[in-house]
Amino acid sequence: MSKKKNKEQEELRQSAQAAGEAEKKADIESKEETPAVDKEAKEIEEKLAKLLKENEELKASVAKEKDDYVRLMADFENFRRHSAEAKLELVSSASADTIKGLLPVLDDCERAMKMLDENSKDEVAKEGTALIFNKLMAYLKTRGLEVIKAKGEKFDTDFHEAVAQFPRRTRKVWSMTWCRPATPFPARSYATPRWL
Repeated sequence: MSKKKNKEQEELRQSAQAAGEAEKKADIESKEETPAVDKEAKEIEEKLAKLLKENEELKASVAKEKDDYVRLMADFENFRRHSAEAKLELVSSASADTIKGLLPVLDDCERAMKMLDENSKDEVAKEGTALIFNKLMAYLKTRGLEVIKAKGEKFDTDFHEAVAQFPRRTRKVWSMTWCRPATPFPARSYATPRWL
């Protein structure tokens, strides 16, 4: 039995020696590998830091580009809205100028009808003048022109335009007045008194 015991102890000792030698060998190898592993780890960390920095720069660049795009779109929308408003204003002012130019024609038609009523017995001329006046008035009413009550009323600069002045102590409008709401030209009045 003692031989068996000795043999077992000898095997244990040999395995312990083999394990110790393997540990020493592993330590030596790990010491040799450690600088290589540390070098690789540093390279990986550097690449990671570089990639993270690059990622942040790209995020900032994308955010800037998105902001520029949004601002550009807002500028374009403003430009488009202003262009549409300018076109509408141009059409409105052209329409207002045309209507304003036709106001003296309306006044002339009124005077002609008044003169024909007082001095002429020609019914055809009266009818023709009234027909022209009524057609012109109907068209201008579709464009927003309307007659406002002004004759004998107090002069109001919001509705009346003084085109002639003469000394008078009352503030009354002396002729028919025209008005087109929401237009850039004021209503028209032909013999507006100047107050003393």
